[in-house]
Amino acid sequence: MKILVISDSHGKNGRMELAIEQESPMDLIIHLGDLEGGEDLLEAIAPCPVEIVCGNNDFFAPYPREKVIEVGGIRIFVCHGHNYGVSYGTQRLAEAARQQNCQVAMYGHTHCPDIEEYGDVTVVNPGSISYPRQKNRRPSYMIMNIDDQKKPSFLIYYMTANMGSKY
Repeated sequence: MKILVISDSHGKNGRMELAIEQESPMDLIIHLGDLEGGEDLLEAIAPCPVEIVCGNNDFFAPYPREKVIEVGGIRIFVCHGHNYGVSYGTQRLAEAARQQNCQVAMYGHTHCPDIEEYGDVTVVNPGSISYPRQKNRRPSYMIMNIDDQKKPSFLIYYMTANMGSKY
């Protein structure tokens, strides 16, 4: 299974559209919050099912703050991360995922891509597709693959700064 994981598009949808176009076909898209108005577009252009959670800037969006989804035999705890203090570390998020019997926790909010292992829980952040904050300042997203043995793998993809800049 191939899953596109994006976060923090903040209403700038050009790179989100480009990532969907480049990575299709896929089985699922997960958006980790701070869409700020891109919900309708995302659901309209998605070539597959979409899972969305609210971020701290999605004030009136009708999505939950967090959820547990099961994909390809893997339980995933999905949230934006701000309610777990991810700017100061991801241990609390890993523990919340563990309490929900999840093998993976996904979050956004920091705008920095990251993959961390906490024993039986992998914690991942695709970074921001619109406003990156990591050292190279390149927009990013993540592909999660689940193989036939139900083993997940994660790859971070960096976009060039001008990709989708017309939006």
